[in-house]
Parts: sequence; C-alpha cells; structure tokens
Amino acid sequence: MPRSNDSSSHRSKTPGADFLQLHADDAPAGGLSDWLAHRLRLAIADGRLPVGSRLPATRTLAAELRVSRGVVTEAYRRLGEDGHVDGRGRNGTVVVTAPATAPRPPDRGENPSTTGLFAAAPGADVFDSLRAVPSRIDLSPGTPDLAAFPRAAWLRAERAALGELAASGFGYGDPRGTPALRAAVATWVARTRGISVDPNDVLIVSGTAQALTLTAQVLHDSGIREVAVEDPGSLGARQHLRSRGVGTPPIMVDADGVRIEDLHASGAPAVLLTPAHQFPTGVVLSGERRRELMRWATGGGLIVEDDYDAEHRYDRPPVPALRSMLSEEVIYAGSISKLLAPALRIGWVLPPRRYRDDLVAAKRYADLGNAALPQLALARLMESGELERHLRHLRPRHRRRRDTMIEAVDAHLPGAVVHGAAAGLHLLITFDAGFSDTDLAGAALEEGVKVQPLSWHRQRVHGPGLVLGYAARTTTEINDGIAAIGQAVRRL
Repeated sequence: MPRSNDSSSHRSKTPGADFLQLHADDAPAGGLSDWLAHRLRLAIADGRLPVGSRLPATRTLAAELRVSRGVVTEAYRRLGEDGHVDGRGRNGTVVVTAPATAPRPPDRGENPSTTGLFAAAPGADVFDSLRAVPSRIDLSPGTPDLAAFPRAAWLRAERAALGELAASGFGYGDPRGTPALRAAVATWVARTRGISVDPNDVLIVSGTAQALTLTAQVLHDSGIREVAVEDPGSLGARQHLRSRGVGTPPIMVDADGVRIEDLHASGAPAVLLTPAHQFPTGVVLSGERRRELMRWATGGGLIVEDDYDAEHRYDRPPVPALRSMLSEEVIYAGSISKLLAPALRIGWVLPPRRYRDDLVAAKRYADLGNAALPQLALARLMESGELERHLRHLRPRHRRRRDTMIEAVDAHLPGAVVHGAAAGLHLLITFDAGFSDTDLAGAALEEGVKVQPLSWHRQRVHGPGLVLGYAARTTTEINDGIAAIGQAVRRL
C-alpha cells in the first residue's frame, strides 16, 4: 500500500506521456503551448514523427500530460499554421511536411555549383540549377503552400472521375482538353475574373510555361518577331518567348505599372503583361494606364496577359482581367500552379478567334493534349466549389507568412525597402547599397538560404534587390531565412 501511495505521489509531481516521453513539468511557467509545439516540431524535424504519422487526439494527450485540452489544441494549431500538420477530421491530425534540415555548406566557395550559379548571366537551365543546390531554407518565389494541397478532395474527385469515365475516355482525346474542364474553366474565369468565354474557345495546356511557348511559336509564324516585356519582368517568361525566336524589348515598369508611352516608342506589335500583380514588383496596372493600353491595343496592338497571382490578394480589392474588356486583342493565360501545385501542369489559354486554330494546332503537334484524368479531377474541384474553398483556406495562411516576412525584414534588414505586399506569393526587397544582388544571393546561399536576385529579372542595369517567396515556408523558416540574409548582408 505505501508503495502504491508513493507511485501516485510521483505521478502527480511528474505528469508525462509515453508519446515522445513528454513531461509537462519540463515546460517553462506560462509557456506550455510554446513548449509543446517546439517539442513536436523537433520530433518532426529529426524523423521521430515522420510524414504521414498521426498525432494523438488532443483530449488524449492533454489527459496524459495533465494539462488543459486548450494547451494541446493551441500547439497543434501552431504546427498547422507552420504547414507541418493537417487536421483531417475523423482521421485525426497528420504530419504532412518536415522542416528543412539540409546542412549549410561548410566553407564559402567550397560548393562549385554554388560558386558558379550567380557568377555569370543566367542561362536556360538556371532555375533547374538553383533547385538542385541543397539548402536549409528555400525562399524562391512562385510556389504556394504545397503542404496545404487538398489531397483528400483531389482523391475523391479523381476516384469519381475514374468511376464514371467510359472506356473510350482512355483513348486519344481532343487536343484542346476535355470538354468537362474547358466548361469548368469558362465558368471559373467568369466567376473570378469577369471573363465571358465560350468553352469551345478554351485551350488546356501544360501550365503558363507552355502557354507562352505555344503563343510565341504562333506569333513568330504569323510574322510577329518581337513581344515587348515588362522591365523588371519574369526571366522565365523571356526565356520561353526567346526559345521560339521572339525578341523581348524591355518596357519600364513604375509605380503605376508598365509605361505605355515607352511601349509606343518601342514599336513592338505585341506586349506580355502581368497586370493584376506585376512580377516581380507587385504593382497593379493603374486605371489610367489600362485606358492608355486599351487605346494602344484597339489601334492594332496585341496583349499577352499572364494573369499571375490574380487570386492571391490580401489588402486590396480584385482588379478585372484585361481579357474581360478586350476579348479580341488579348491572349489570356492562367493556371493552377499558384492555386494548387505546379506539379499538376495544368493551365489554360483564351485566345482571340484569329489565333485559336493555330494555337490548337501547335498544341496538337506538341503533345496531342494534356492527360485526361487530372483534367477531369480538376473540373470536379472547380464545379463542386472545392477549389474556391481551398483558396479561402490559403489566403489567411499566406497572409500570416507575408506578415512574418515583413516583420523579419524590418528586424534583420533595416535598410531594405519592401514592395508588392498587398497580394501574391512573394515580396520584392530593394537596397540602397554598394553591393550587387548576385553577390548577396550567393552569400545567402552560403548561409543555406535560396533566393533569386532581382537582376535576373531585369534587362537594364538598376539597383540591387531580392525576390523572396513566403507562401511555401513556415513562419519559423521565414524568420530564420531572413536572419541569415541579414548575416549575409553584413559580410558583404
């Protein structure tokens, strides 16, 4: 009996759980949720909680630790905000991603791929090379919160599509895409971008990259040998246009967007724009510039509209797509790469009638059309409202990460100026300093952090800057990454 009393007394003083050998008396006073979230984060990082493993129910873990259920719920919520876990209803809370743990290169200049990456003008494979370099934290732009991908909804949609697909559906299909997805896209752009389009005029492609490549090919064949581009503007977009022999004269971007008087002066018959959220500055094409652009287009100019990041807005109302006002003067391109995942490789083109048949032919000869089953699954997500629900779920997560990055820049890079915070998945920061941004990007990579220098996305010489993605990183990674960039700045 005394032995039993001693055991009970010991348990009351040292509450604990078999799960990860957690003991609540290890936590600092008033910091139970912080302590628990930190311990769980460490277990995910070192592999004790691998991706796919399930956390204990909040009620169960709270009882074992002898703490309130709210403590555990708050810890799980913080891990969810970081993107490490996902609540899946009756299936519990599941680990979906681990923190980046790749080691920092030991010495400056020791890694040859790091040394050469920023030493010369970017080549055609520069983004592949950057992705291949190991790092602790990747702040490259252009990727949404991949840990939030709606796996369960996608699987349900794919199973339903597969169950209803006739045997003939496994054969060669329409190179324009499945009728179901073309109809769903027509409805989607009408609801979200104000665009009225017949499903027969929708062409499904393998992301915006293929949209630009096919467009460049068709324009070149029709006699258009130059497409003006924003400066700064996407290096990747320029590469796709140039791959088909199309020149890319630069047109300056200022606080109101692309300068239309410079577009007139260039003499280019076409222009590629990101008017809803300009990459990389984040500015929105102003109303006056839109009117000037419309006059230029109705006078014979052609606009290629990359509706980049249009859905991801936080502190401003939506702006209409140019295609909604100029149906016969705009080749419109959109995709789900920034909504769901780039790996799905699904996008769409809405061409003017005079280019439609040539673009369909170019798509036919490129690959005979996209895979049908992912198209049918996406169509179901669009039609059921799941895609809109996913977007509503993403916005607050992305906003919190954006706010974290801005606060970290204020703390660790006091000389930097932040641009483009009202929308999108990235920030542009610029410096009034004597160093080059390629040197800074190289120094950041030596600290284990990947970034893109602004000069990659410029054709004309200008001041240094970095393009920093935040949507795919946890708040902890963002803080650590910006702190490392601050260390890199001090070394230059």
